[in-house]
Amino acid sequence: MPALPSWLQQLLPILILLSAIALVLARLPKVELGHSEAFKRRRFFNWFPLGMTYAFLYMGRYNVNVATSAMGDRTSNADFGTIFFWGTIVYGVAFLLNGPLTDRWGGRRTILISAAGSSVCNVLMGAVVYAVLTQEWQPPGGLVATLSVLYAANMYFQSFGAVSIVKVNASWFHVRERGVLGGVFGILISLGVYFAYDWSRMITKAAPTYWVFFIPAAILAAFMVLDFFVIRDTPSDTGHPDFDTADASSGDTGPRLGVGAVLQKMLSNPVIVVILLVEFCSGYMRNAIMQWYPKYAKATGIGETFVAANWGMLLCVAGILGGMFAGVISDKVFDSRRGPVSAVLYGGMTLGAVVSLFLVGHVMLGWTVIFMSLCVIGVHGMLSGTASMDFGGKKNAGVAVGIIDGAVYAGTALQSLLLGRILPSDDAAKDVQNWSSWPVALVPLSVAGLLLATRVWNAKPQSKQAPQPAAAAAPSSPSSSRTGTEG
Repeated sequence: MPALPSWLQQLLPILILLSAIALVLARLPKVELGHSEAFKRRRFFNWFPLGMTYAFLYMGRYNVNVATSAMGDRTSNADFGTIFFWGTIVYGVAFLLNGPLTDRWGGRRTILISAAGSSVCNVLMGAVVYAVLTQEWQPPGGLVATLSVLYAANMYFQSFGAVSIVKVNASWFHVRERGVLGGVFGILISLGVYFAYDWSRMITKAAPTYWVFFIPAAILAAFMVLDFFVIRDTPSDTGHPDFDTADASSGDTGPRLGVGAVLQKMLSNPVIVVILLVEFCSGYMRNAIMQWYPKYAKATGIGETFVAANWGMLLCVAGILGGMFAGVISDKVFDSRRGPVSAVLYGGMTLGAVVSLFLVGHVMLGWTVIFMSLCVIGVHGMLSGTASMDFGGKKNAGVAVGIIDGAVYAGTALQSLLLGRILPSDDAAKDVQNWSSWPVALVPLSVAGLLLATRVWNAKPQSKQAPQPAAAAAPSSPSSSRTGTEG
């Protein structure tokens, strides 16, 4: 029997895991809200291509990590830190503009803008790398400055992605369905990480480095066309009735508030403020792990260990498990509260961070940071992908997720700037002991995230009025109508 292609061998564990999760979800008790089978089918064809677009946006975002490693001595760890820092700063700040724009224009239009803009920026980055590698071209200001500008532009368009997916799904999913949806959000993030790392690494092994930008650009362009024809903002845009989702917009029949008023409303909510701080920690932790372990493995010569060689696949598996664990127990155990799940997962992250202090240079460090990735992706799916809908409501979902994801990327920018400066580069990076400051930098933020997550243990969204029966959704249960923030 002929051997399976290498890409299929890597994808097979993910497919098996997804099949197992689908079987488990099919056996769980259903949340009955009166949705028709026709509505559920149309909803799937709405969120699935939207979600896959988001996953491939990740490929067009984190491919810069693989590209800078593949370019050898043309770029150092500090150079990568600089490029990534400017991208994350723009990504975080862009939410102040793009969140309100998404609320005004709708998620369908903005996901098209996101895919198109990121595709163009990836083509431009690929063209620069092509010229540098094949023509010995020296960009004005240098390679790092040029890639920083183009990557920052890419990240501006990327910032529409999370806002768009949450904005669209907020009109299609009831609060009691959104925990599992948050798990699915985690799966999509995980698939995107797999595409970004393992597919990108396979591309650099099979073709010149610049193709790591051109291929995701082509995929995003294809999904932009697909999304144009299939994605719609609300059920009523497809002939199905809209319904009360029982989130913070429930019963709010007033006019859309201005950007300043929405920001004030969000930031005056103590629950939102705590979620912002938790997600700041999540952004720091997620990228301090995800971006720097491959650099550590390559520099120290352990790149062929199982974890290092299958980094993207293992991150994907961990993210899927973390996302679905978080989503299912949020809806099924904690009555659709997101705080308890976040606290449990931050407890796991804190344990992993402390253990990693003693594992630098040991093979078990890889498995420890994979476990920590499971935890942080689960938290991110719960808070950015789900709590933003709950507490912002479908009316203000764009601004809410913009504020929350802005905090994520503020944390990401901090770790990029900090770790890019304190972690070793060039010959110094070959000595494992010079990486001892990396796990030290993980402990404080994991502890802070744990303490903050316990502050929103009982928080639930507060609607303007109790949910009313609607054509597409039956009346919610008594437990789901307890939407006041309980501490």
